[in-house]
Amino acid sequence: MEKTETYRLVIADDHPLFRGALREAVSGLLDPADIQEAGTFDEVVSLLDRGGDTDLVLLDLSMPGARGFSGLMYIRAEYPVVPVIVVSANDDPAAIRRCMEFGASGFIPKTLPVEDIRTAISDILKGGVWTPGDVDLSAGSDAETAALMARMATLTPQQVRVLMMLSEGLLNKQIAYQLGVSEATVKAHVSAILQKLGVESRTQAVIAAAKIEAGHFPQGASVEG
Repeated sequence: MEKTETYRLVIADDHPLFRGALREAVSGLLDPADIQEAGTFDEVVSLLDRGGDTDLVLLDLSMPGARGFSGLMYIRAEYPVVPVIVVSANDDPAAIRRCMEFGASGFIPKTLPVEDIRTAISDILKGGVWTPGDVDLSAGSDAETAALMARMATLTPQQVRVLMMLSEGLLNKQIAYQLGVSEATVKAHVSAILQKLGVESRTQAVIAAAKIEAGHFPQGASVEG
């Protein structure tokens, strides 16, 4: 690799042992490297907001504060120049395709050998993309899902966060508290989400988000209204 300055990476996974394994894999590939770890999605956002250029995020899809593709959607919307590699135990081909459609630069199954992980990271840092060789990326989503994903892609980063919290069953006042905004601001975000997704209620918005997950992730959350 031609870059001589320190690489800055964020490893985001709620399992410390796996974060350690990824750190070891990256450390053997990049020298020098500034490797930050995050166990929750809020920690990921804090690290990315801290300033300085992040060269790569290694993101687990399922961690506290994110579910399904929501974490990936938020990072791609808020930090569009930061490459994201999804690292997941869920290696379903449809899930991998959707990660790539939502803007991931690669998908690494957690079962992948260390040398293959290093190859994937190296390829992506050179500007390429990487997915398991046996995954057919040409098999697109059905028309209804594709249209819904296109609507999801129009959400702002803050709207993605609000939709994530709606999916967790949080009330407006709880969302306002967590985001540090007023309830009126949350209501405005919810209205915008409903309009962009073409639905009429919070419940329908959560159902729409669950459809994107296509049964590959745990679903089900009670919502108000």
